[in-house]
Amino acid sequence: MLGTDFRTGSPNWLDLGSPDTDAAAAFYGALFGWQFVSAGPDTGGYGFFQLDGKTVAALGPLTEDGAKSAWMVHFNSPDIHSTVQAVKNGGGTIRMEPMDVMGEGWLAQATDPQGAQFAIWQPGKTAGLGLASAENSLVWAELHVPDPVADIAFYNGLFGWRSQEMPAPGMTYRVLSIADGDQQEGSFGGVAPARGEGPKGWVPYFNVPDVDATVSAATANGGSVLMPAADVPQVGRIAFLADPAGAMFALLKPDPRM
Repeated sequence: MLGTDFRTGSPNWLDLGSPDTDAAAAFYGALFGWQFVSAGPDTGGYGFFQLDGKTVAALGPLTEDGAKSAWMVHFNSPDIHSTVQAVKNGGGTIRMEPMDVMGEGWLAQATDPQGAQFAIWQPGKTAGLGLASAENSLVWAELHVPDPVADIAFYNGLFGWRSQEMPAPGMTYRVLSIADGDQQEGSFGGVAPARGEGPKGWVPYFNVPDVDATVSAATANGGSVLMPAADVPQVGRIAFLADPAGAMFALLKPDPRM
């Protein structure tokens, strides 16, 4: 499962771009008990979602022309410039060239060949999130694209990810893991075929103790249900939601037997 021992290709940061950061902070605070802490007066409104004093995600205003509210998954790179070149060589595009973020690390924004947006983070003073996989924190990162096999090959060229097929109702699901160590212990996410009006791009999953109660809290605070809560064999109970500004995310109560 996803943790904070970040290695090449690990999801190591997650942030939300929102048109109304105050409203977003209130919504996710109501859902997960997160507290929003400003990163300072020189950061353009950017700040951190924290749980028990540990950063679980971040939040800032939208910065790209025409951008819609969305969660952005960042992946660890020991050499961001080499990874950016690999994105270009593999048919992806770079929306923002590498920049030094005040000594905290280097950041680049990218889009894969099938249109899924993601970010690359080379740690400096900040390695990444302070908490993952615990209740009310990021537990899984899932990619929805038309051609999963082609996209897995693209990301393998960037990070050396491995994948393993897992049978799922009506489709083949592919579990992703980093290149280092045991494949199951290094798993952090998966790839599913995008279909119709279903999810597209990278979707973060948050571990919650009660999916149904969290769905109710989301709708009570202006969110919407994209896929009702359902049990998935050998995975757990999941649901897909959108926050009041339209950013998609998912909930997961992991099967305790797994």
